[in-house]
Order: sequence, then C-alpha cells, then structure tokens
Amino acid sequence: MGLRRLCLIFCRLLGCFLLLGRSTAVSNAEILVLRHEVAVLRRQIERPRLSWADRAVLSALARHLPPVLRRHRLVTPGTLLTWHRRLVRWKWGQTPTGPGRPPLAEETVALIQRLARENPTWGYVRIQGELRRLGHRVAAATIRRVLRRSGLPPAPQRASQQTWRTFLRSQAHTLLACDFMHVETVFLRRLYVLFAMEIKTRRVHVLGVTARPTGAWVTQLARNLLMDLGDRGGCFRFLIRDRDSKFTAAFDAVFAGNGTAVIPTPPQSPWSNAFAERWIRTARAECTDRLLITGERHLRAVLTTYAEHYNTGRAHRSLGLRAPDDHPSVIPLPAAVVRRRQLLGGLLNEYHTTPPQRLLHPQETPSSAA
Repeated sequence: MGLRRLCLIFCRLLGCFLLLGRSTAVSNAEILVLRHEVAVLRRQIERPRLSWADRAVLSALARHLPPVLRRHRLVTPGTLLTWHRRLVRWKWGQTPTGPGRPPLAEETVALIQRLARENPTWGYVRIQGELRRLGHRVAAATIRRVLRRSGLPPAPQRASQQTWRTFLRSQAHTLLACDFMHVETVFLRRLYVLFAMEIKTRRVHVLGVTARPTGAWVTQLARNLLMDLGDRGGCFRFLIRDRDSKFTAAFDAVFAGNGTAVIPTPPQSPWSNAFAERWIRTARAECTDRLLITGERHLRAVLTTYAEHYNTGRAHRSLGLRAPDDHPSVIPLPAAVVRRRQLLGGLLNEYHTTPPQRLLHPQETPSSAA
C-alpha cells in the first residue's frame, strides 16, 4: 500500500510540472471544462465512493485551496477529520476478539465426536472425565454444544440407536450363525447345504447336504454341531438364524439346553445375518460356481474340502489377513522355499513356507548333519 501511495504522489507531481509549461489561457480553459464535467457528474451520482488513494490526494491538496473553493469540494473538513481518525485507529488498533472463551481446537472437537460415537452409553460428564485423563480440560456444557452441532444425541438416545452391525461386533465372541445354501447340480437338481459359522473367528462348519431337508434332519445336525464343538459350545450365548420353517421348536430346544438363545432375524432381512450370507457368496464365487456338481456325495466332498481351506488356508480382511485357525500371536518368518498345494484339482491353491535345506557334503550323513 505504501508503494502505491508513493506512485500516486509521483504521478501527481509529474502532472504539476507539466502544467507549469502551459499558458494561463489554456489552464483556465481546462479548469472551466473540468468544473463543468464535475457539475454534470454531481447531477448523476448522489454520493460518490472514494478509495483510500482518492482520500489521501484530496486531503493533501485541500489545504492549498482558498476557503471559498473548499466549500464546493466533494468532501468537507469534517470528512477529512473523520478520515484522519480512521487512519489513527487503523494504525494503533488491535485485532478485535469476540467475547467469551476462545473456541476449541479442531483436534479436541474431533476427539469429543469420536468418544461419543465409539461409546454410545457415555454421557457428557463421562466424556469430560475421559478427556481430562487424556490431558484436555473441557466443560460438560461445551461437550454438549459440540455434540449438538455435530448432530449426536445424548447418551440414552445414542445407546437406543444400536444397529445390527454394532450388535454383531460387540457380541461376536458369543455368536453363532447358521443358514441354508442351495446348489444346482448338472442334472438340474437342487441340493441344500446347512452350515454354521463362528462369528468371532469366521470358522465355518458344513453340517450336511441333502435334497429334501426336514425339521428332524436339521435338529439332528444341530446336535452333531454341539458334539463337535465340545467344551467350546458353552461359550456361545446366541444363535442367529432366519425364519425358515425347517428351523423348528425342537431345533431351538437343542441350543436352549446348551444355554444358547436363538435369535430369529426379521422377515425378509438377509442383512441381519450378513456374515452367513457373505460366506454363501464367497463359496459360490470361489468354489461351486466353478465346478459341475453331480450329486450329494460330490457336493459334500467339495464343500468339506473348501471349508477346510476356508478355515486354515484363506486370508480374511476382518482377521488381519489371517486364516481363522491361525494363531494371532504367531508371525511366520520368511523362508527361502514357498510351496504350493493344489485343492479340488487345482481350483484352489494354498501356499506354505518351508525352511531351506542345507546341502550335505559327500562325506556327511543325514544323522551327522542333524
């Protein structure tokens, strides 16, 4: 701004020097023309808007005019004084600050929203206490305002808005899910497969294959499942199933005797049993849709092999790219040899690492090398 002002003053001084070379008659004629143009502009514009540069030039030149001519200028002496006071305030003024406390940092606001979303039962004071433990001192009223602006309701309402996804994640270690899967054979015969999944570990159990499923058949497979689970069967508190008529009261009684409550999903709501539905899609995409199934025996052998591969040799994104039967604390070290194992005639591949074998000296025997 200072450079612009100097440039403007230089231009005005240069114009004054050019006027000195003119004759008096030419200068008077130009003044009359300019006065008439100003009078015309005044009739068209009631109140002109001046920039800071215009104000500076008028303030500097107005002191050299006689009192008679000052009365006909665009600005009055009072206006000049107002401009001067404004410049003084601008020079010595400070940045205005609003009343009240300074606003919260964006990181603190994001942390409050995160704590409220991840803990639906936490109230304002509970969140305040957790923030204090983390080194943030925030009032409970401030937390309430932040949550209101974010569209997050109080703790009772947040807890009542629990979805099936949230319920399944929080209860995963105590949940079983079962469902039916159908496969069309080469002879256009439909076969039904009953399977169960442990939600926490994603371990799948193929219980049986038949062309005519009945309630008694399903109940017997439930007993077989509990026998296979053994002591681990008592860890499951809930079983999720749909409202198929083949899941009879006797089926529910088998799990009730084990202390497992059966939770039927809402009608026509496959997403309520999303983990079982996802396994059906995976099994079809990776196995059954790529084979021609001839009968029950063939399908039972194929799905048994695929279930073993799914539990021991297939990486899962939800398990940190591990298989359900992999120990979470075991990290295999890299080896020099990676071997492939083909399943179902090369349809599926499993890869295993083996330690590199050291070459023996011609005079060395295997027992001496060990």
